[in-house]
Amino acid sequence: MTGWQFELHGDYERSRSLEWLETNGLGGYASSTACGANSRRYHGLLVAATHPPVGRVVLLSKLDERVIVGGASYDLSTNQFPGVVHPSGFQHLLSFRRDLFPAFEYEAGGALLRKTIAAIQGENTTIVLYEVLAGEMTLELRPFLAARDYHALAKANQFARSEGAFEGEVYAHTMYDGMPTLFLSMPGFTFEAQPDWWRNFEYPTERERGLEAHEDLFTPGVFRRRVGGAGRVAIIASTEAPRGRDGMELFDAERQRRQQLVRNVGIRGQLGRALILAADQFIVPRGSNRSVIAGYHWFTDWGRDTMISLPGLCLATQRFEDAQLILHAYSESVSEGMLPNRFPDHGEPPEYNTVDATLWFFVAAQKYWDHTADVTFLRETLLPVLRDIVAWHDRGTRHGIRVDADGLLTAGRPGDQLTWMDAKVGGEPVTSRHGKPVEVNALWYNALRILSGFERRSGSPDSARDLAARADAVAEQFRRFFWNEEAGCLYDVIRPDGPDASIRPNQIFALTLPFPLLEEPQASSVLKVVEERLLTPRGLRTLAPDDPKFIGRFGGPPSERDGAYHQGMVWPFLLGPYISALVRLRGERGRAEALRLVVEFEPHLAEAGAGTISEIFDPFPPYTPRGCIAQAWSVGELLRVMSEDLGIASRRRPPVSEKSVR
Repeated sequence: MTGWQFELHGDYERSRSLEWLETNGLGGYASSTACGANSRRYHGLLVAATHPPVGRVVLLSKLDERVIVGGASYDLSTNQFPGVVHPSGFQHLLSFRRDLFPAFEYEAGGALLRKTIAAIQGENTTIVLYEVLAGEMTLELRPFLAARDYHALAKANQFARSEGAFEGEVYAHTMYDGMPTLFLSMPGFTFEAQPDWWRNFEYPTERERGLEAHEDLFTPGVFRRRVGGAGRVAIIASTEAPRGRDGMELFDAERQRRQQLVRNVGIRGQLGRALILAADQFIVPRGSNRSVIAGYHWFTDWGRDTMISLPGLCLATQRFEDAQLILHAYSESVSEGMLPNRFPDHGEPPEYNTVDATLWFFVAAQKYWDHTADVTFLRETLLPVLRDIVAWHDRGTRHGIRVDADGLLTAGRPGDQLTWMDAKVGGEPVTSRHGKPVEVNALWYNALRILSGFERRSGSPDSARDLAARADAVAEQFRRFFWNEEAGCLYDVIRPDGPDASIRPNQIFALTLPFPLLEEPQASSVLKVVEERLLTPRGLRTLAPDDPKFIGRFGGPPSERDGAYHQGMVWPFLLGPYISALVRLRGERGRAEALRLVVEFEPHLAEAGAGTISEIFDPFPPYTPRGCIAQAWSVGELLRVMSEDLGIASRRRPPVSEKSVR
């Protein structure tokens, strides 16, 4: 048996704490808890991306289910309202299972019912499949509509259209002008109109996050159908008119697509299977290209996250065309030598407030080359952009990003937040890193080395030699300025007023990028400090616990959460570079230690977002997961090390011709 099986048997708290996520490859999704009680504003059965991969709206919040067996009614749904849980359908929930799809089994009056939910690739469509496993029943379904931006909350109002149309077994409802029409294909169902607002649905996770936690949802009425023994019925919820479409055919095609994804990759075992399926959830279109959603539920596509995630999400999973399309998308978005930091929610111009995303682009390009040797793409697309980036950094670009007289890269001014430690509270960065951050300069050295190699392969030996000489000079200055002799590791930032000696994980990248900067004994000394001060079973802490700035709790309103985000919280994506350093520096012993870390990480996939990896964790036992339930670089970095460092997957190079994929 593959996947994760949860025997719940009426355990409300356990079933509420488990979340599931189905994505549609456009940026839209379906998501809720195992018991079906939405606990976040971001939960919904059809969250559509109206301008893929952004413009997300919650159209269908949920379907409440009731079955009638032998004349008795049983609610299978669960909702939370202030001070009460009603109905309490979780009492009939036997189990929840996450493998290819989330599946739920219920027992009511001696009858057994299985529900399986599937988001369909490439369209804003969700399938809900009901299968009667024992007995027979009448199935009653009550849809709840939100029709609002996924960051917002709905309130009862007189502007919402209270009537839809039910014709030819398809219900269509457009609640507001400018909002997509919700179509529900209800084969064999009758419909009884009961238009009404249900008020004060309570979302406890929003309350814990210090945000408004109550919503009103509109229900148009109830659908009913008799389902006999061994019968099954597939509901289609979509932004597209589903007349003539068969829900079972859509479901079967999506199942076959996912099975093929797993077969395409050589990563073995239950963890590998889960990560391959999880990786698929982040890859989305951006125009005619591809991009990566940084995390669900609330992130869009971010440049830094995309570049760090790409080797694991795309290369380790043999998705070479997707990798190329992602690199192409971002190469087209480079402005003044900078990659976008992020693309906003509603299609506004991208934001260019990052120093490191641009440099991670070089690393992603190198990894792509290592896997494909795609000469045409290198010459026609990558090289011109990479050359332009270096030229802009030499003469200086936005936010004070420039090459300093010592050859190192400096960035920002007080008040700027240009690295991945970018949280602000009250308009001021929590983790001030303007100046010369350690990982930025490790990346700058790598950018010069990578471009030198590409110039040599493209027939420009003079440029290659000049860049290599520059890289040598950067390496010398890096070792001179960043080495902290007293602590036996690297400073985090170099500024005119002196170095920042905070023990942070950023120094690990100097050991694990394609061109490492430190040799022995300094390399092993850095690894030892990181191991002793920052390592946990779930990743690396962002600050050593004995630092006065350390914060060990993540919760409360946004200001408190942002204040703790990079001041001690554990980030699992950092296990990737740590494992790479283990294998590089400790050989077989390091590989054994790395395998142990991977094995010990696997139980996390059975908590929080089932089958995927969270954004952050508390820094002390029990290492409670926090933040997003599904984070791209968390999944990507574990896949990358399983492929690159641990040999758990084969690395097949695709056939290469002089004609690239594009």
